[in-house]
Amino acid sequence: MQRKASAVWEGGLKDGKGKLSTASGVLSDTRYSFATRFENGAGTNPEELIAAAHAGCFSMALSGQLGNAGMTAQRIQTAATVTMEKTDAGFTITAVHLEVSARIPGADAADFAKAASNAKAGCPVSRVLNAEITLDARLEA
Repeated sequence: MQRKASAVWEGGLKDGKGKLSTASGVLSDTRYSFATRFENGAGTNPEELIAAAHAGCFSMALSGQLGNAGMTAQRIQTAATVTMEKTDAGFTITAVHLEVSARIPGADAADFAKAASNAKAGCPVSRVLNAEITLDARLEA
């Protein structure tokens, strides 16, 4: 299986502009810039897209792990926070924090925690990132 995306950058680092597109068309010439990446400018950036990908991947992985344990979630909500820091090697994604809450009728807290831990380790996006990945997982009442 392969997925494709592309980027076009025009101009210098700080005054240039870029566009991101995906083969699916979900992103089509979506603008990004230095300001959206390293400042608080409006728009997207690669790190935000990694956070979205990780949240989506983890949620699906958790659903699979829950199914393996005989549980089905009514709802899984995951937020991913990507931390990028300047290191000796340059700007680096150093950490991702996953925060998940799930509504699972009749779920055992220990089984849920194990499923969440397995999903964090098994999610393909987790495995591609060379960053510390932390997790806060809670069952909704």
